[in-house]
Amino acid sequence: MPTRYPLSPEMLRFIEQTLSFSVDSPEIEVQRRAYSRMCDAFNPARPVDLEVTNFELAGVPVRCYRPHLLSPERLAPCVLYLHGGGWVVGDLDSHDFLTAALASDLNAVVIAADYRLAPEHPFPTGFGDSLAVWHALQIQAQRLDIDPGRIAIAGDSSGGNLAAAVCLALRDAGERQPAGQALIYPELGGPDDLPSRSECFDAPLLSMTELAFYRRLYSPQDQRSPYAMPLNAADFRGLAPAFIAVAQFDPLRDDGVRYERALREAGVATEFDPGLGLVHGSLRGKGQVPEAGAVYRRLTAALSRLLA
Repeated sequence: MPTRYPLSPEMLRFIEQTLSFSVDSPEIEVQRRAYSRMCDAFNPARPVDLEVTNFELAGVPVRCYRPHLLSPERLAPCVLYLHGGGWVVGDLDSHDFLTAALASDLNAVVIAADYRLAPEHPFPTGFGDSLAVWHALQIQAQRLDIDPGRIAIAGDSSGGNLAAAVCLALRDAGERQPAGQALIYPELGGPDDLPSRSECFDAPLLSMTELAFYRRLYSPQDQRSPYAMPLNAADFRGLAPAFIAVAQFDPLRDDGVRYERALREAGVATEFDPGLGLVHGSLRGKGQVPEAGAVYRRLTAALSRLLA
């Protein structure tokens, strides 16, 4: 592990534990199983105040977290959550640590979507699944006891990419925007000459080599589409208010920096978190790394404002 990054002792322990599950195999299924074992090691017990159900929306498997404390008299706010994992690994279980916590701490319904993964299903499949779930939520909101006007969209890493792409597609189709978008160390298709690409080329938990690998698998043909790489959009006006959190020691850091600036300059309300002391994927350490816990609290505060 590179030692030139000034990380806290707690962060270093988190990184070491995460890396202990790494495998050298190029086989995607082997990598997925290793990723799942790592996620299982960090997943805490779910909050007890939730009803959790699995079903499908628009043919996409989803998991719904509904707090017991929601008022039966009023339609609930909701967050559609799209997990990270380079569009290649991850599922409903991998981010249960976050989706369950968000539902409990926001007192809101959280819907996690299990979009199809690359390389078996490259772009635009994962994007299409995410957009289809969004549309299904709007259509079935009444049945699900959620308020169609108070649904935010959120995601980390590749999930942040998908969340941003859904907002762009809705705007381009003249449809209503989410109540807000929360993008956590998102991959947004920034160019290779961004400063963070060279400054953090060998950063722990996501290097430039790994970033290029995942990007090739997801979008081997068309990386110019803004729905594949949202920084390619020609116009950023009319998009949902955004909370964008990056990680200081992450080659993707400047994707979020550039996207926040593009949104702000286009008149979109934004809130930016620089993720000081964080590496890519470190939100998973929120229970043991103070700086990860701090950005999680800022995320929940931002989502609460967006859903208000």
